[in-house]
Amino acid sequence: MNPLELIRASARQSNSLSVVAHRPWPVPPGRWLMGQTWRDLLFAHWRVPETALRALVPDVLELDTHEGEAFLGITPFRLTGLRLRGMLPVPPASEFPELNVRTYVTDGSKPGIFFLSLDAGSSFAVAAARRFYRLPYFRAKMSARRRGSHILFASMRVEPGSHPRAYRARYRPAGAVFNADPGTLEHFLAERYCLYTWEARRLYRAEIHHPPWLLQLAEAKIEENTMVPRPVALPDAPPLLHYAARQDVVVWPLEPVASARDADRVAHAAAEVEDS
Repeated sequence: MNPLELIRASARQSNSLSVVAHRPWPVPPGRWLMGQTWRDLLFAHWRVPETALRALVPDVLELDTHEGEAFLGITPFRLTGLRLRGMLPVPPASEFPELNVRTYVTDGSKPGIFFLSLDAGSSFAVAAARRFYRLPYFRAKMSARRRGSHILFASMRVEPGSHPRAYRARYRPAGAVFNADPGTLEHFLAERYCLYTWEARRLYRAEIHHPPWLLQLAEAKIEENTMVPRPVALPDAPPLLHYAARQDVVVWPLEPVASARDADRVAHAAAEVEDS
């Protein structure tokens, strides 16, 4: 990425905050910490049994479903323009392929993403994300390259001591660009403005901001996929596929959060004190 494009990417990330009317809740207070740009992203989603996902999500979070159906997503993309606020991206550490496996949750007030795993082609990014965002990142040997209209994506996890995981796919956009309407399945899957993670019996949340997704229907041939954690099993039906050429994102620091269930316990304890 040339220096001018680095400046433009940073400006797009910061300027994303000029568009906020689409957000489900106000932009959080405080200063965002990090900017990123996601390119050539594929959303591949499968309907899966809620009971299987429940085994992978901490009890303090509720599974977020659409019309009673739970979803598992696998999302390959190229991360570019990675930087801290007030700084420019520093190649080559600011650009690498990434692959995440995710589902959708809520703490009772804010629907968000719960990552089951994240693989990245950057040892620096893996170490930083584990430390500052407590996310289940793994080092992987990855490539993402364009051939004609297709993106060729490949990932092989190389994290010592981890389960071997691999993913290979070729995909491309196959439709006109659109914004998902509120209430639709596409909106439910894409328009997410926070992530949750769980460590040492504590729930954390990081707020996220980006403009509305510019989505396209997609075509994909998934040639290898061992990314799905047990006890989830993918159905025989093909996944729902959507493509996004680019998304500019800013992310706030990770913060501990009391779940709705914790709040209920606190309120109940306070009521017992008043009654005593």
